[in-house]
Amino acid sequence: MTERYVLDLREVDETQLALVGGKGAHLGALARIDGISVPGGFCVTTDAFRRIMKESPSVEDLLDELSRSDPDDREAARTLAERIRRSIEAIAVPDDLVAAITGALSRLGEQAACAVRSSATAEDLPTASFAGQQDTYLNVVGPAAILRDVSRCWASLFTERAVTYRQRNDIDHRTVDMAVVVQKMVLPHAAGILFTADPVTGNRKVATVDAGFGLGEALVSGLVNPDVYKVRHGEVVEKTIAAKQRAVHALPDGGTQHVAVDARQQRQPALTDEQVLQLVRLGRRIEEHFGRPQDIEWCLGDDGFHIVQSRPITTLFPIPETDDEDNHVYVSVGHQQMMTDPMKPLGLSVWKLTAMAPMTDAGGRLFVDATRALSSPASCTGLLDLVGRGDPLTRDALETVLARDGFVPSLPDPAPAGPRAGGAPTPIETDPAIVAGLIECSRTSLAALRRDIATKTGPDLFDFLLEAFEEHKKVLSDPLSIQAIMAGMEATWWLNDKLQEWLGEKNAADTLTLSAPDNVTSEMGLELLDVADVIRPHPEVVAFLQSAAADDGFLDELPKLAGGTEARDAIETYLDRYGMRCAGEIDITRPRWRERPGTLVPAILDNVRNFEPGAAARRFEQGRQEAREKEQDVLSRLRALPDGESKADETKRMIDRVRTFIGYREYPKYGIIIRYFVYKQALLEEAGRLVRAGVLAEKEDIYYLTFQELQDVVRSHHVDDGLIRRRREAFRTYRALTPPRVLTSEGETVNGAYRREDVPNGALVGLAVSGGTIEGRARVILDMAHADLEAGDILVTAYTDPSWSPLFVGIAGLVTEVGGLMTHGAVVAREYGLPAVVGVDQATRLIRDGQRIRVHGSDGYVEILP
Repeated sequence: MTERYVLDLREVDETQLALVGGKGAHLGALARIDGISVPGGFCVTTDAFRRIMKESPSVEDLLDELSRSDPDDREAARTLAERIRRSIEAIAVPDDLVAAITGALSRLGEQAACAVRSSATAEDLPTASFAGQQDTYLNVVGPAAILRDVSRCWASLFTERAVTYRQRNDIDHRTVDMAVVVQKMVLPHAAGILFTADPVTGNRKVATVDAGFGLGEALVSGLVNPDVYKVRHGEVVEKTIAAKQRAVHALPDGGTQHVAVDARQQRQPALTDEQVLQLVRLGRRIEEHFGRPQDIEWCLGDDGFHIVQSRPITTLFPIPETDDEDNHVYVSVGHQQMMTDPMKPLGLSVWKLTAMAPMTDAGGRLFVDATRALSSPASCTGLLDLVGRGDPLTRDALETVLARDGFVPSLPDPAPAGPRAGGAPTPIETDPAIVAGLIECSRTSLAALRRDIATKTGPDLFDFLLEAFEEHKKVLSDPLSIQAIMAGMEATWWLNDKLQEWLGEKNAADTLTLSAPDNVTSEMGLELLDVADVIRPHPEVVAFLQSAAADDGFLDELPKLAGGTEARDAIETYLDRYGMRCAGEIDITRPRWRERPGTLVPAILDNVRNFEPGAAARRFEQGRQEAREKEQDVLSRLRALPDGESKADETKRMIDRVRTFIGYREYPKYGIIIRYFVYKQALLEEAGRLVRAGVLAEKEDIYYLTFQELQDVVRSHHVDDGLIRRRREAFRTYRALTPPRVLTSEGETVNGAYRREDVPNGALVGLAVSGGTIEGRARVILDMAHADLEAGDILVTAYTDPSWSPLFVGIAGLVTEVGGLMTHGAVVAREYGLPAVVGVDQATRLIRDGQRIRVHGSDGYVEILP
């Protein structure tokens, strides 16, 4: 195919991204939108760039070196990027390429002032904007200067920031090419940026205009604060006029200069309100064309507004799809489940098929539509109370939305359904046999699932699984199971409320629940101490594990070592009971411990190093003794109060109740995750058959299909490879998004605030979930497979689901970014007696690994110590 080195912007559209880059493709598309003015110009295509790259073999060698370099080695990236840029800029532009560029320039006017702008093929994309990663040169005059700056733009594909950005986004440097846009300069009175959605709140109904005098470079470079206008429904609803002391203007012979703005003009608005509204109307037209919110660069000349760039806003959290235009309020499921990472499509669809409440998804996360519950007074009060006990930030976020007149419809409370036949249900008795019966019922159901699924393949498997999902929901909705869970939670709340009222003691239930029976999650941590006891006497095994942690085949090697058979058997026994667990376990696609046993090795080694033999039994007995002593102390103090015998008797009943039922709080989730692993193993076996039949390239491709789509693939033996690629790319971009606690149908993300004044200045505020105060070294750990803990360390992480519990036995305190009073991490922290504060916004960024911190588990804040 003949190379095309230069294309007029009028010849370009979105289909030619590979030839003209993101910026060029968008500008060509913009120029075709009715009513949108785009300065004339041309694109120097990626064919030209590839021609230049072939002129210097040394660049290829440097690219090889860059691809082999450690992505975390910033100095190496900086040095290699600079060498590549120098090499590209030193390449002489071939004569035929010079002729193509100067010929196109002559059609603009040989001495016309131009903007020379980079346009990479991985730029201005729906999933990655790459904004500001490559270079732009303004007011360039004359062929020689244009050619020089075209070379600089090519080289800017390898600025340090561009190289780092690609490495961070896992983009191969060789897959990105560079085109260059050359456009006639507009010498504007004002310029700036228009966001067709609010870039801070995410609200799609609010457009934001930043404006300043002269060229937009003054705003982009941070030289001046812009005027800021917010527009909603065709009306300027907010504006801030800044003191614009500086501006950037074009020089007559080329280049730009910073100039002082006349003092009398500094506080004059750069745009009138009518001009702002006109600009937003243009922006909405552009947004409609591209089908998503846009970040638009504009300038205002004598002849009106000109658009010089438009790119997608890639930082906005997506909005769940609906089939109506009504307002909706969505509450994050991940913040309740301790899983705020994105889920793959198969994981999302299986969770929705097995969940008790209807759910929707956006950005790879699950949400519940709470609009109806918020619309009537009684259900709203109940929801806020329930949410507030678990996570005050979510409650505050919901109250923020409710405070806006008219956003949530106001509906009457539904009419009472009337008395149930037989009267009110009998309250559940405080009887340990209830818990034992529920656990045995769960085991029986799981055994039947394993037995029956073993014979199912192909379409029959999917029919069976749909029936199994119904059984799954039936187990979850067992009224007795729900009563047992609520009995433990309600007893905890009662004890905390009443003992604070009667004795002035905060969070007394934290001690009273130490070493409660039947808590499968806390047992999981203690049993890993027992595994360490088996391994500790065998130094050869310990040394091997220290070198083999990343190798998931290490279990097969253990029997070759002295003591290795015992070590392997101990780990295998542990995996038989807990191998279905993993971080982010509500996503069926996440690798389980049984699939990656190496994940457990760091925790095992920490236990070998930090504990003496028999630590598990001693720790459990110590907690039980502390709880017993606390019970005696509380009851004794209550009896000394007026009406003390009655208070003590009632409290004793609640202590017995909480110790009977609070451990069971963890069991239903354990049962869910066992079921998920059974489902997953069956689906992966089916995926293996599809791979052998040539339908799929690899088994893990099924993770990017929904359950229903996978069912269709099994029946048809046909898959859309393009769909899998698009889903994989979308998932990659979702990982960069932070999910909100509350999301509205307008796209606004609301995360709430604590609104507390009872904490020291500079302290990090959170939710008190496990009492006590502890001071120690912060260990910021985002992946338990990389844990390296010493006695007395305080674990700081984003969230903890049950899979993190094995680390809890070796730490002195806990701080998380996400969590609530009754989430799994909080329950287990209380059982282990760990001071814990959860819901600390940006804790893993604000607390540095190795810093000394003080955790106030009873008061809900963290101090960073000098």
